[in-house]
Amino acid sequence: MARTLTRREVLTGSASAVLLAGCGQPRASFVPAAVSITRAPAYDQRLYDIVRRILTEHRLDVRGRSVLLKPNLVEFEAGSTINTHPLLVHAVYEGFRALGAAQVRIGEGPGHRRNTLDLADAAGYFQTVPQFEDAFVDLNLDGVTRVRPRRQISRLEKFYLPNSALGADLLISIPKMKTHHWVGATLAMKNLFGVVPGGIYGWPKNELHWAGIEESIVDLYRAFPRQFAIVDGIVGMEGNGPIQGTPKQAGVLVAGRDVRAVDATCCRIMGIDPLKVGYLQMASEVPWLEQNVRQIGESLAAAATPFALIPEFQRLRLGRPA
Repeated sequence: MARTLTRREVLTGSASAVLLAGCGQPRASFVPAAVSITRAPAYDQRLYDIVRRILTEHRLDVRGRSVLLKPNLVEFEAGSTINTHPLLVHAVYEGFRALGAAQVRIGEGPGHRRNTLDLADAAGYFQTVPQFEDAFVDLNLDGVTRVRPRRQISRLEKFYLPNSALGADLLISIPKMKTHHWVGATLAMKNLFGVVPGGIYGWPKNELHWAGIEESIVDLYRAFPRQFAIVDGIVGMEGNGPIQGTPKQAGVLVAGRDVRAVDATCCRIMGIDPLKVGYLQMASEVPWLEQNVRQIGESLAAAATPFALIPEFQRLRLGRPA
């Protein structure tokens, strides 16, 4: 007997996995995840209209709900592209307020710097986001709840996660499009390391690495079923990312409810084969294939901007033998 999909499954984009899980269900029942690629040539006032169009395109209904924005705020070096640009974060903040969200907050828990507000100030957030401190929550110091991973694959049997993230009706991951010297690429899923509180796990959060870095990415991804991602690919980072790489202009924002499909799409833009990225393949029983994604906006071919990879990850390049 077929069962009715819950609102939660539809909202989080997990309907496709549920449909495929049915015994004897034909492949034709698969519902591709919608992922948009939108041209955004610069960090300027055009971003506000671009972001509003993206949110409208994905039909996000957040009226009366709470939203937490999770940028990628890691470290600060003048002139670098390490962090999510504050103008994009403010555009997303205003976009969700315009949609009628009851509460929009910005949260981050950096793994390197203990004083998050000093880091945010140095990265330009205070200057760009009006009353930033009132809207911000330091996830490193937030109250926590113990959560046991669904289908645990890392060596961590439980996580202590911030209540501001767990209690949000929708968690918005706004990472920077970057290569990563341990997992190949850091995007929306890897961005969730910033919700793990340093007040419990320390600085840096090495316990996640000891437990299996890719496995921890997947366990955290499954801990937050209500997500939406907007990846900052306007100027990303290539080479020895996520901190010591060099700027790479891709000129796009990539967005969608299914953050795994968003990350896979970003990988293809970067010239990385998502089928070779370990955490993307661990994250679901449904293998990622190009036909699993319904592309909106720019085509992958038009957006393709190969990012330089360090020698250890040349094997991830699209078209290279595994």
